[in-house]
Amino acid sequence: MKIDLSMIAKSINEETEAEVEISLDMFRSRLGNFPITEKAPVTLHIRNEENAVVRIYGTVSVTVKVPCARCLEEVFVPVRFDIDKQLRIAGTEDSPDAGALIDDEMEETDYLHGFELDADQLIHDEILLNWPMKVLCRDDCKGICRVCGMNLNKGACSCPETEPDPRMAAIQDIFNEFKEV
Repeated sequence: MKIDLSMIAKSINEETEAEVEISLDMFRSRLGNFPITEKAPVTLHIRNEENAVVRIYGTVSVTVKVPCARCLEEVFVPVRFDIDKQLRIAGTEDSPDAGALIDDEMEETDYLHGFELDADQLIHDEILLNWPMKVLCRDDCKGICRVCGMNLNKGACSCPETEPDPRMAAIQDIFNEFKEV
């Protein structure tokens, strides 16, 4: 959803709210594509503060389906975060209409074009910043077997307990040769 911020940027101490329906169905990143299973509408509060900055804030709550880092089972991960952006109003003294809104915290912004805010892109970027480091289906997840790939949470596999390192085969042969009976 695109929001025109030009009127609020021109009005000193003006405040408004925008109800934003999240249109993202999938979160795409370098890690892969993750379906968004639940999403709540976001109320963005937009305020011109002393004609210097436009402040945008609100709370986002989505649920994303992510594979467990150990066993690859699908996990529904709630991602909840607050948006709080301060965008500097840039313009010349002769014509305050000219210019744009600038996010001084970011070098490049793909959610802001002049006075137009792309709310979905802003939410996408904020999900990326708030993405969990590691997702586990449960704290004691056993993962998958390195040999056969069986999910060890569902039961034990018939593979040997320890797989010897092939680089150590020569040393293992020496130990077996001099083993006491």
